Amino acid sequence: MKKSTFLATSFLLLSTNLFAQIGGIEDSVAEISDTIRNIFPIVLGIIFLVGFLFNIGHFFGENSDMKKGLTRVLIFVLISGTVVGIFSYLITIVV
Repeated sequence: MKKSTFLATSFLLLSTNLFAQIGGIEDSVAEISDTIRNIFPIVLGIIFLVGFLFNIGHFFGENSDMKKGLTRVLIFVLISGTVVGIFSYLITIVV
């Protein structure tokens, strides 16, 4: 009987320590998530600007090709839209 009481008491004390550690992790994950939510639109805007500047040469100049320029811009927009969609879905998941 003493052995089972000791075992039950030790498991009870061990589990309270585990719950305390999980609570600290949730708070830090929430802070990191809030930071990413605030920074993500700025980073996305910079990526759009850089992508457009790399593709602007196809629209102007001696070797301008509208079809090639529009195709590259469209592919860039589709890829970045997919990244935004995946990121938005990941943000909605509750930890």
